[in-house]
Amino acid sequence: MTIGEICNREVVIAERNMDVPEAARLMRQHHVGTLVIVDEAEGGRRPVGIVTDRDIAIEVVAAGVKPDGLTVGDIMAGELATVRESEGIFETIRYMRGRGVRRVPVVDNGGWLVGIVTLDDLLELLAEELGEMAGLISRGRQHEAATRK
Repeated sequence: MTIGEICNREVVIAERNMDVPEAARLMRQHHVGTLVIVDEAEGGRRPVGIVTDRDIAIEVVAAGVKPDGLTVGDIMAGELATVRESEGIFETIRYMRGRGVRRVPVVDNGGWLVGIVTLDDLLELLAEELGEMAGLISRGRQHEAATRK
């Protein structure tokens, strides 16, 4: 299974010049804690950064910075980690761990945004898979008991 098969393709985006209060309103409106910052070009969206609700809390509110005139481009993380949609799930988890990130935009072979995957998404998938494996153990015992009386 590839990361492109499980990623969320409904990504809430913003451009670098969006002001921070508008970004916070956008997060609230869509009930998300992350905006993928994009540059629009050639009819596509190329991810260039991420801004989280934590970035706003730490970089703006806790630092006592006035948000007026401050853009998401001013506070977004510098080097963006992305993963190709053809990447495997385990490789994506390993990459995220190595980079120390909890979310990554998913891109196609041209580097255009196609989705996002988060630690929460991966934990949910793994929990479901573990549940299926646990059910297999139980089902195997039931099958053996029924066939070997």
